[in-house]
Amino acid sequence: MGRVTVRRRVLRVREGVSSHRPDTLAAEEPMEIRVGGRPLTVTMRTPGDDFDLAAGFLVSEGVVHAAADVAGIRYCAGGTADGGNTYNVVDVALAPGVAAPDASLERNFYTTSSCGLCGKAGLDAVRTTAAWSVAEDPLRIAPDVVTALPDRLRAAQRVFDTTGGLHAAGLFSAGGELLCLREDVGRHNAVDKVVGHALRSGLLPLRDAVLMVSGRASFELVQKAVMAGVPMLAAVSAPSSLAVDLAEESGLTLVGFLRGASMNVYTGAERLQPLPVA
Repeated sequence: MGRVTVRRRVLRVREGVSSHRPDTLAAEEPMEIRVGGRPLTVTMRTPGDDFDLAAGFLVSEGVVHAAADVAGIRYCAGGTADGGNTYNVVDVALAPGVAAPDASLERNFYTTSSCGLCGKAGLDAVRTTAAWSVAEDPLRIAPDVVTALPDRLRAAQRVFDTTGGLHAAGLFSAGGELLCLREDVGRHNAVDKVVGHALRSGLLPLRDAVLMVSGRASFELVQKAVMAGVPMLAAVSAPSSLAVDLAEESGLTLVGFLRGASMNVYTGAERLQPLPVA
């Protein structure tokens, strides 16, 4: 199986003094996702939790909604010239009666680690109909619990400590308990790994939960949260205008610039209770 980190020799320059030393880098390798033996997409990812990544991707695309929709996930042999296994090709077998992905979802080129929507035909194609509504989710969470989430997420990032080069996504309870954390070079991959874990554990929809991400809140991450039934997405950086539009349309609480004791609540502020009085 692929390595999460790799070592490389680098020239380090500090205050005019140079020296050679080993450095630890976050690994990045392509992973092909197949469904029923048919190629669907290739994404650049950090190896690890690959089955979660494949399952979460299919949740985001609206292909599967529950653990029972997946009959099995396996690595495919034949990735090398001699037929060996590179652990970079994953095949998902759908349960009987579960429709295969629409041909329009097929990606004919690589999805980069920074873009989870590359290859989409248009905006309408990513407004996938969600299996659950997040608008009526009863989540209520105290503001001080929300402001504590970035530190709790950062404290659990084991690979980031050695590389400084990975994004993280964490699933938290309304009380601030970390339920699941995944790291990856791709922001969308980290979220898919969390969602895939939830699917395979029979936890979807993710009611009364918060998804915390280490970067910005893009449209694609809001889409993934809505598809997983998560009522609240919090990010340490800025959201995009389209992300705010989708969050408002879906009834999702969207928090950005979550740093220290500060945050911007763009949609769904009623879920933060009690709110401080000005």
